[in-house]
Amino acid sequence: MDKFWPTNEGSLANGGGRIGRRDLLRAAGAGIAWTAAAPRVCRAGLWGTGQANEAVLGQANERIDKCRKAVAVLRLLGPDGQELPPGVRFTVNQTRHEFLFGCNIFKLGRCRTDGDNAAYEKHFAELLNYATLPFYWWTYEPRRDQPLDARTDEIVRWCKAHGVTTKGHPLAWNYVDPRWLTGTPEEVMELQFKRVGRCVERFKGEIDIWDVVNEATHYDREELKKQAPKLTGAIAKMGIGEYVRKAFRTAREANPQATLLINDYRTDGAYRDKVIKELVDKEGKPLYDVIGIQSHMHAGPWGAAQTWDVCERFAQFAKPLHFTETTVVSGPKKDSRWITTPEGEQEQAKAVTEFYTVLFSHPAVHGITWWDFTDQGAWQGAPAGLVRRDMTPKPAYEQLHDLIKGKWWTRADAETGSGGRMAFRGFLGQYRVEASVGGRQLVGEFSLRKDTSTPIDVPLGQGGTGS
Repeated sequence: MDKFWPTNEGSLANGGGRIGRRDLLRAAGAGIAWTAAAPRVCRAGLWGTGQANEAVLGQANERIDKCRKAVAVLRLLGPDGQELPPGVRFTVNQTRHEFLFGCNIFKLGRCRTDGDNAAYEKHFAELLNYATLPFYWWTYEPRRDQPLDARTDEIVRWCKAHGVTTKGHPLAWNYVDPRWLTGTPEEVMELQFKRVGRCVERFKGEIDIWDVVNEATHYDREELKKQAPKLTGAIAKMGIGEYVRKAFRTAREANPQATLLINDYRTDGAYRDKVIKELVDKEGKPLYDVIGIQSHMHAGPWGAAQTWDVCERFAQFAKPLHFTETTVVSGPKKDSRWITTPEGEQEQAKAVTEFYTVLFSHPAVHGITWWDFTDQGAWQGAPAGLVRRDMTPKPAYEQLHDLIKGKWWTRADAETGSGGRMAFRGFLGQYRVEASVGGRQLVGEFSLRKDTSTPIDVPLGQGGTGS
């Protein structure tokens, strides 16, 4: 029954020293690779970088085929609950990826013009299924006990209407002290944990994925001591391990079903040893569900080999990986200006295609979040968006669309066999089935998961989804 299967198969460290976030970004752009964990595939230290990149990319399509698809038998049932007869033509169209393709959604409804806002919404919804919402304490709660929940409610409503999964970021981060924050280190921490529990409880059922603690590895870098002396001092007194453990226990108590992430810009052994290994209970079981990895590449792309190395380094914890903040810019920085250029946009598109292909091909990676969607108001004023300031898509957007909704997307025309069945193979996610039986248009839905082992019953109903 191969002819019924989809036709779009797809081709395609720094020790523990004190290094700042910006220094780390510059180092990554300069091609510095950490060798704390020897890669099993590329061995960049033994080969040239070009050879290592080719080795990783050369196997990517095979890995994608293996880890992002599943085979199942569909059993189509009519409105009467009976199997459809043999020979009924129908179509299978994917409607959503299981994999999380996302971006922060900070500019929703807050672009320069109504036209920009409409374009932002259109392009976001057409490409992505995952959104990161802002929970920066110092701006989210500018006055004590007066959090700005209304803005979050607005974004959540939009995401629900467009089938976009939501994540909150971050619950605890000592980047800036709220202006009203006072008290002893113990009192400051009590307020911090109260805030963690309050946010998770308030949005339970609406936001069930959280970056609980952000950038704990190097929490005491100089800029944070200046900008957040109270929070930084409180963490220092409590200790990193106890700080992250208490934050995660508090979030878990507020929503036992939530997916909880630890998140950091460090990709070396310090993140592993100072934070991840400490974030366990008394029995040594992880208190986190997902390891978050930032990948801001303002100074230049990592390349396939380094990207794979980072995945391998953290896959050893046997937990899903999310690349939580991904940036590749589309133009050079000149003096105080940083603008997109045609040449830079082509380079961005090339790097984005490579980066996403490597990550999508690694079985430990479950999600990728871009940072920021548009050049309007992008972090550091960089041309980091997938769309320009005028909201027109860059080549990187088009390339991602071709991958996410093209090469890595399943559509099939098929015909029922005996017992209304059809062998089916496709990308993991949600699907819509449409069939015409006796002059009636029937529609149904199903989900394709990796662990599917028995036939999937697809009830078909008239004029809507199956019952």
